[in-house]
Amino acid sequence: MPKIKTNRAAAKRFRKTASGKIKCGHAYRSHILTKKSTKLKRGLRSKNHLKACDTKGVARMLPYL
Repeated sequence: MPKIKTNRAAAKRFRKTASGKIKCGHAYRSHILTKKSTKLKRGLRSKNHLKACDTKGVARMLPYL
């Protein structure tokens, strides 16, 4: 049985926590930040976890995570 390839785009975007959840970054964080409120930008700095419905698909892309 050959090894399963890891999706490299997904590997750069997701990490697994010690409890097994998958953490990821927030969208709308990279540019055009001047028109976004301070409250919104502060919220985007916080931790973000994938929802349960998306976890199965990401886990398939990252077999060795």
